[in-house]
Amino acid sequence: MAQYQVTIDGEILQQLFVRDDGLARLVEQVINQILEAQVTEQLKAERYERTEERQGYRNGHRPRLLKTRVGELNLQVPRVRRGSFSTDLFERYQRSEQALLLAMVEMVVNGVSTRKVRAIVEELCGTEFSRSTVSELCKGLDAIVQEWNDRDLSGGRYPFLLVDAIVIRVRKGGRVRLCSVLIATGVNQEGYREILGLMIGDSESENSWKEFFNRLKDRGLTGVDLVVSDEHKGLVKAIETCFQGATWQRCQTHFIRNILDACPKSLERELHQRLRLVFDAPDWETARRLKEELVRDYAERAPRAVEILESGFEDVDDGAPVLRHVGVFAMEGPIGDSPEEDRNKAAGGSMTAQTLPEVAFTPDPGLDPRGRRQPAASTSRRP
Repeated sequence: MAQYQVTIDGEILQQLFVRDDGLARLVEQVINQILEAQVTEQLKAERYERTEERQGYRNGHRPRLLKTRVGELNLQVPRVRRGSFSTDLFERYQRSEQALLLAMVEMVVNGVSTRKVRAIVEELCGTEFSRSTVSELCKGLDAIVQEWNDRDLSGGRYPFLLVDAIVIRVRKGGRVRLCSVLIATGVNQEGYREILGLMIGDSESENSWKEFFNRLKDRGLTGVDLVVSDEHKGLVKAIETCFQGATWQRCQTHFIRNILDACPKSLERELHQRLRLVFDAPDWETARRLKEELVRDYAERAPRAVEILESGFEDVDDGAPVLRHVGVFAMEGPIGDSPEEDRNKAAGGSMTAQTLPEVAFTPDPGLDPRGRRQPAASTSRRP
């Protein structure tokens, strides 16, 4: 490892904690001295030194503006006649520090808009970047994301599949449009969840979901026994087509959100607590009894909410005989403590992996493809 002797100007040290660009000026002076030391090494001669080992001659400097995390550095890169000079401090034609660029890309990945990234970098580093520059930098992530989204899934089995979509704004053709991002999360046999893939579609249509599911199957997705989702008609039909033989269960959190959206505002918290009692019931008979009591108490005060509860109750609980004994009912894990928390969970669902121990899934022959119990079968849900 090369070692260089650097001399720091006392005035710069005094201004280090006084001026906003004090650190940038210090780094600038150090790097310029290192560049001079490196050109001496490569030419094998000091300035004006006469020696037979000389590999060339200095020919002035060219200015180089380098944007870094500490601010803009005005560097003086040595020029060489009858030879060449190269440095490993930065790439040729590089105008910005790599770490700064990566930090900007990471901000975008975490949801910060390009406009805010520009403002943050300018405030912290005193460096200006246009929004288009930030967008161009993020294009470098496309290949990485595509490789991840096309990875092989045949190495594992995912008995449980959780699917949902979020709506985002995408700039396309010079205009901002709404697009749906279809997302699939698998839970493996060890009980850990893994995002299997995503696809951007124009809408949550049946064809879009079919295309997405077929992509997952082409990548090796097998062994799906139960699919959890909301009750979007196109989604449910696509599940029935692409995962024949698998059980479908309606997501509890989405279901609760649908009920509360149809409930008078004054009754939201009260009804939410009653719904929690229903879905936290220890067995199916208790859940059904609590549901009937809820229907009786709110039939007149919240008729639309009660109608939604009765029409979808079987899809939420009767489709989950296998998951009941491991404590998993909803895509988002346990039900929230408030209506607002349930809405937040439904908007950006995640599943708590710790709630899923290792499960040996055995399909129940008494269930139809939608996960409903056949009339002749027992209604007991507890071993």
